[in-house]
Amino acid sequence: MPILTKDEAQALMKKVIGFSKADEIEVNLSGSDGGNIRYARNAVSTSGGISQSTLVVQSSFGKKVGVATINEFDDASLEKVVRRAEELAKLAPENPEFVKNLGPQTYLAPSPEQFVEHTAALSPKERADAVAQSLAISKENKLIAAGFMENSGGYSAMMNSSGLFAYNTSTNVNFNVTLRTEDGKGSGYASKGYNNVGQLDVAAATRVAAQKAANSREAKALEPGKYTVILEPAAAIVLLETIFFGMDARSADEGRSFLSKPDGKTKLGEKLVDERVTIYSDPLNPMLPTATWNGDGRPQEKITWINKGVMENLYYSRYWAEQKNKKAVPGPDAVIMEGGTQSLEDLIKGTEKGILVTRLWYIRSVDPQTLLYTGLTRDGTFYIENGQIKFPIKNFRFNESAIIMLNNLEALGKPERTVSGESNIQALIPPLKIRDFTFSSLSDAV
Repeated sequence: MPILTKDEAQALMKKVIGFSKADEIEVNLSGSDGGNIRYARNAVSTSGGISQSTLVVQSSFGKKVGVATINEFDDASLEKVVRRAEELAKLAPENPEFVKNLGPQTYLAPSPEQFVEHTAALSPKERADAVAQSLAISKENKLIAAGFMENSGGYSAMMNSSGLFAYNTSTNVNFNVTLRTEDGKGSGYASKGYNNVGQLDVAAATRVAAQKAANSREAKALEPGKYTVILEPAAAIVLLETIFFGMDARSADEGRSFLSKPDGKTKLGEKLVDERVTIYSDPLNPMLPTATWNGDGRPQEKITWINKGVMENLYYSRYWAEQKNKKAVPGPDAVIMEGGTQSLEDLIKGTEKGILVTRLWYIRSVDPQTLLYTGLTRDGTFYIENGQIKFPIKNFRFNESAIIMLNNLEALGKPERTVSGESNIQALIPPLKIRDFTFSSLSDAV
């Protein structure tokens, strides 16, 4: 099914609401069209396209709620899904945290960079030509490549019986590649994601991964311990996102997060990290545009979460905001961290002794209340001495807290757009130079 226009989505959802007999009804409609290409062992293995549409109906009788989903949009099917949601609502127990529908909302005009027609319309040949560049670089360097590229264009819309209507379109293109040496002793990785395919340089990303793979052969073992590290954005994001996901007010109020204090108090308004750290979200940021409304219809606006090291805002569900008499601030769709002007190369040149980390993976929680996490380095870890990369080193297991890490900040590089290898969220963050980063043991994996 093609991407519905704003008028088409509105007409379809009005029809659904017209079938309702419930006290309240909420309708969410979404769809996307896209394509992908996958390669491994230096050859394309699959290529395909995905087109999907989903309609979700939530019906409420008092505090009793039922939800039903369908992907057929003829009149009979639309009425059927409404009836099913109502049947489920009547069978459900009352929801003690029920909140009534939002009324009409005012949204920011979306960024023109959020939906780029060329990204949505990218052809199979264009994807194949991009991958051909990546494969050529791999073969020229006698490496073995595996990667994936996908693009999509989509829409989402929401309407309820209280007069709310929201609509959004977006495009996305993602590319990632892992290159290994023929003997399996060296590995490099690159991952990029954008709204605009014109910003994606597959060849440049592959060259970086190829260089890391070629240079990471015959890695030497260093003793575990505390080291100065430079985390590339792909490595930094998987630790920084533990802060992003932990900024929920209810968790803090109930004593379940790193922002909790005794007696139901929180660390809101307190300085938590280095004063050079400012983290915010902005749906209209031209380098990282996102939807101007969130999943329950609340407007998204520019908001600063951490300002010069101080925890300035938390996000609230509508229910918890009512309980605490606070503004119902939605969580961010994507997060931006301010940085400096130095390139990654500049950070390396300014390091007397340290370790360059390409990527972190297999991230697992150790202590949620201190944000202590463990995981492994991979795909290119190098020892730095006197401002130069001297030799590859074996991978480490780390044990580190993002809060401690941001209190041990030595330098910030220039922000760049990156994709989390754990959650797949998009972020605009700088490479980070950190002192006393804790590596607890060695790993033989490449």
